[in-house]
Amino acid sequence: MNEPIALKLRLPVFCAPMFLVSGPELVIAACKAGISGSFPSTNTRTIEELDEWMNKISSALTTNDAPWIMNLITHSTYTRLEQELELVAKYKPAVVITALGSPKPVMETVKSYGGMVFADVVDLKLAKKAAEAGVDGLACISAGAGGHTGQLSPFAFISAVREFFDGYIAVGGGISDGASVAGAIAAGADFVYMGTRFLPAKESMAQAEYKDMVVAANADDLIVSAAITGTKASWLKPSLQKAGVDLDSLADSANRDYSGGGDNKRWKDIWAAGQGVGRSRAIEAVADIVFDLEREYAAAIERLNTRTIKRSV
Repeated sequence: MNEPIALKLRLPVFCAPMFLVSGPELVIAACKAGISGSFPSTNTRTIEELDEWMNKISSALTTNDAPWIMNLITHSTYTRLEQELELVAKYKPAVVITALGSPKPVMETVKSYGGMVFADVVDLKLAKKAAEAGVDGLACISAGAGGHTGQLSPFAFISAVREFFDGYIAVGGGISDGASVAGAIAAGADFVYMGTRFLPAKESMAQAEYKDMVVAANADDLIVSAAITGTKASWLKPSLQKAGVDLDSLADSANRDYSGGGDNKRWKDIWAAGQGVGRSRAIEAVADIVFDLEREYAAAIERLNTRTIKRSV
């Protein structure tokens, strides 16, 4: 096993993997701007396309850029995992974040080249299982996250996980400005998992109408429902209404479906966002978003320092 790859970042932020939104351009732009960019392997239709994406990303980045991250489904029914792990061994992403299953299937491959494994978790039960499996980090998906969301407050989640886990914590859920990043780090997280803030970036693959909807929306335009995919997720009300969904008659659940299929072309025509949606005010380049986050982060730290009293011993 090699020594772990260092995560040297301009800001402690992961541009979160977003289904049908994160692609090579968004990942590369994030890493060039000094934060880690990521994408879910399911955004590619074939293993050949995934190979092309990973080659494009790894070829574009240098040692001066932030490291990139890959998101893999590890559920036993996911048939492409073995092939995807072959590409992971070939291109060596710094971090592999697992979802919808145990992180154990990826551990040997990722550890062999010094990569780190984070597990995507939405509650303490899953967090404890992942910690017992020996992961390097946990991506704690909290209340306020876009797409499939958690139910715990980010602060409560961090505090509870720190009781039994001393590895890395990346926390996500309603965090979309630099002040919130500073707050999460102060609370005990190592990184922030931020998706919605980058959704309307120029480099994202989101449809133009989707980007415009995010820019125009605020948290009141969201609804959390399991009716679309069978798992609770945070959706933009205007996209549901446009797809002909009656918001007042949404069922409590549906058959689980992470594929993007279904009568309403789930995820493609019905769009997700987190509670930080009100922070995006324009369609702008990733570099400009990161610049704003850095400025806000520094201001928040300065503000925090002015609110504390230094006592002599």
